[in-house]
Amino acid sequence: MPDFPWQVQHNFFSPNKISFGLGAACNVGPESLLLGGKKILVVTDPGIVKAGILEPIRESFQSSGVPYLLFDRVEPEPPSRVVDEGAAYGRSEMCNLVVGIGGGSSLDAAKGISAMMANEGSILDVCGPERIPKPGVPLILMPTTSGTGSEATRALVITDFTDPRAPRKNTAVSSFLLPDVAIVDPLLTLSVPARITADTGIDALAHAMEAFTSATATPFSDILAEKAIGWIGRYLPVAWAKGSNLEARYFMSLSSTLAGMAFASGGLGAAHALAHTLGAEYHLAHGPSISAILLAVMKYNLFGNPLKYARVAALLGKNTTNVSDFQAAETAVDAIRELLESLKIPHTLGDYAVPKTDIPKLVQGTMRESRFFALNPRDISEQDLFEIYESAF
Repeated sequence: MPDFPWQVQHNFFSPNKISFGLGAACNVGPESLLLGGKKILVVTDPGIVKAGILEPIRESFQSSGVPYLLFDRVEPEPPSRVVDEGAAYGRSEMCNLVVGIGGGSSLDAAKGISAMMANEGSILDVCGPERIPKPGVPLILMPTTSGTGSEATRALVITDFTDPRAPRKNTAVSSFLLPDVAIVDPLLTLSVPARITADTGIDALAHAMEAFTSATATPFSDILAEKAIGWIGRYLPVAWAKGSNLEARYFMSLSSTLAGMAFASGGLGAAHALAHTLGAEYHLAHGPSISAILLAVMKYNLFGNPLKYARVAALLGKNTTNVSDFQAAETAVDAIRELLESLKIPHTLGDYAVPKTDIPKLVQGTMRESRFFALNPRDISEQDLFEIYESAF
């Protein structure tokens, strides 16, 4: 039997172009010119500016004779107002191309700003599947962490404070959010601290695993996800231990982009539903939110796709010979636990001071993220969520 029903149709989504490799950041000026850039809006956060990461980008713009303006007001887990303010600024300055530089927050904000510079209203008006009426201005994305894979996806996540008492993560999904060019330069990740290297690396691993085990996995997403899982298992500990190791940074950058491409086609599952709720409720960064619930979600999901989880275990170095698929799948949970512990990442809700009495509130918040449930390898109910959250303590 083939791994996939041969009669099923599959979709594959990716940026129009990916420029990858050491020193690729120097291509941003020429790539901007190829896209017709006459005045560039650079979208980033204050930390990127302070760290000096923009220098090769500035030099590339200058040598190419491309004028640019800086919008460096992106906040972690960006609120919708940041996107709306950036789009208004870009329009008022008559910019015709957006370059996003930074981690997932900056890249998602840049996507939204590009879209809303060419569309009316607020980013909140177009959240949901394929609700952006027309393409945004040309977009180049340049990640400085190896985690979100946002440079390769057609989604963005913003924080919606419409009800200040119940902030929530809101997602826009559209083919118009795919960048025209993704420039992935591992050199931009060299200064990332060990803690952020670990947190973002686990996020990339979760992307690859959820895409691989998803109910909507495709032949394309599987090929990409398998490579990402294996390389992250091998190189994340090295990048965490020695941030200047170019080989480790190279393969982590590559893995993050591959994992993004995998879930752009294969989708994500319950781990991201729970993580979005935790992030919105406690202003917890996405990587730690994933780490806090990943083991509990994996244990719940094993029954839904034991063969794929057994493959995850093998990719992470576990011996899966002479055991049943389910026994092998259980060792995938052990492999992730061992990785989290080796990276000294807290991985229970209690580690992040989440009160156990908040479980009912968390369950209700997660039910609003139920779009992920259809893609999850195992059906999930409200009562199941209670049990998963309890397990995560």
